Amino acid sequence: MGTSLRALRAFALLAGFHLLTLAVLGTLLGAGIAAWTWAPPAVAVTVTVLSVLLGVPVVRSTFLLGRPGRADAVGLPLGESEQPGLWRTVRSLAERVGTRAPDAILLTGDANAGVSEDTRLLGLLPGPRRLYIGVPLLTGLTEAQLHAVLAHELAHYGNTDTRLAGLTHRGRDGVLRTVEAFQEQERKRIDKKRSRREKAAAAVAEGRGAKEVSTGRAGATYRMAAKPFLAYARFCLRATHGAGRAQELAADRTAARIAGRDATASALREMAVLDAAHDFYMSRYATMGVPAGLLPPRGEVFGGLRRLLTAPERQEDLATLRNEPPAGALSPYDTHPAPADRIRLIGTLPDDGPAAASSGPALALLHDADRVLAELETAVLTPETLALERVEWRELTHRTLHARAMEGARPLREALAAEGPAASPASVMADLTAFLDAVDAGSLWRIAGHLPTSPEAARARGRAAREFLRPALHSGLYGLTELALTETAAARWELSWAEPARLLLPDGRETAEAVAAAVRPAVGDVPDTAPLRELLRSSAL
Repeated sequence: MGTSLRALRAFALLAGFHLLTLAVLGTLLGAGIAAWTWAPPAVAVTVTVLSVLLGVPVVRSTFLLGRPGRADAVGLPLGESEQPGLWRTVRSLAERVGTRAPDAILLTGDANAGVSEDTRLLGLLPGPRRLYIGVPLLTGLTEAQLHAVLAHELAHYGNTDTRLAGLTHRGRDGVLRTVEAFQEQERKRIDKKRSRREKAAAAVAEGRGAKEVSTGRAGATYRMAAKPFLAYARFCLRATHGAGRAQELAADRTAARIAGRDATASALREMAVLDAAHDFYMSRYATMGVPAGLLPPRGEVFGGLRRLLTAPERQEDLATLRNEPPAGALSPYDTHPAPADRIRLIGTLPDDGPAAASSGPALALLHDADRVLAELETAVLTPETLALERVEWRELTHRTLHARAMEGARPLREALAAEGPAASPASVMADLTAFLDAVDAGSLWRIAGHLPTSPEAARARGRAAREFLRPALHSGLYGLTELALTETAAARWELSWAEPARLLLPDGRETAEAVAAAVRPAVGDVPDTAPLRELLRSSAL
């Protein structure tokens, strides 16, 4: 499909959204006028309020249409004078693609790359271009693989894909925003009904009568109002997804021609690996200390991914991901074909590009990469995040998991205090000793009775009640024991790039199995604190 026809289709889809918006608003307005003309005042007021509530999401989404997409992306601008090597590479690839080079390059924290163009006259006239490069790609790809990725993105310029992207996305994004707004209101209604139902259940558990509350019809009005927009959204996505997939495959062919067939295929495999590895790294490592007010050393929030990717123990898992790229059925509205299909199609192309010989890491294209990684944090992280304390990885791991254990043990310590045994609030070991003494005195289940419980657990009696409480007892005592070992035996949680952090004693002994074996008898039907006391005695310095 030529540029003119694509522009006409994009304009028609945008116009369709505005017509649908006017039709819905007109219907709501007509319902209000009709109610005030023929219905009693009480009914008219109800209809008017309902019309306003339903009209607000529609009007709000219409006013948001002017917001750009990629232009809002947060990143670090890389000037040509600061990064001549990267710019030289991008300009060379643009020349070989046969398109104008971007006017700006932005480094982002996402495991992806993209392009945008601020066009004029609904995309008919070109405008400033931006190239977005995710730092995980520079971290995990070779130069040859990065060339393939950049050639693919630059091909979207050459095929005029970006010229019409803004117009195409405006109608599609507008209708999706409207649907999301209705769904958000529906969720709020359901949550409110569910809260009322839980309060009613609690009242019944306490012996008070309560009227049954159902959530079946909650939010039904918003669901009905969203239906026309949802139907139009499906139409828009189906109307554009075929062309979108064709654009991606055409860009793949360009990348294979310029960077090499093998480099392009391996880049797709590696990007799937990096996407999974980056998400895992950010959640398990880079941000693990945020609840405790901690961040890794400056430059390591994004730069630490290198440590995960190069850990010897992780190589087998990474190799498995490379050999099995996501192949599943994507949504029929997804504009990108499945990676496995793209790799298969690339494999059928003639190898008329340069050989995909091994090359150095793509990060070498950046001048003073460590400084750039530090500056990226300043550019993309919030001021609140940047204000967190910076500590080395080993200290970060220990302090984070220590804080997590403190929070996990808090309900048990509060339950202990509520039952009465006196202990120093500043001493974990004092609390643990007081708890063990109380257990020996037969107070285990009285202490457990002060733990937070669900309404179902609160209604349980006898052995059933104990089974509800036992997991919370075990978890709280496990955490309290770990904390006591850090206090009396200098145990520390140690970082590992291959497995979850472990609590180790100074002589290197792991504590997990020993703690679990000692805690279990202490919360049994016939509590026995001797194993736990012996563990604490033998581990003490």
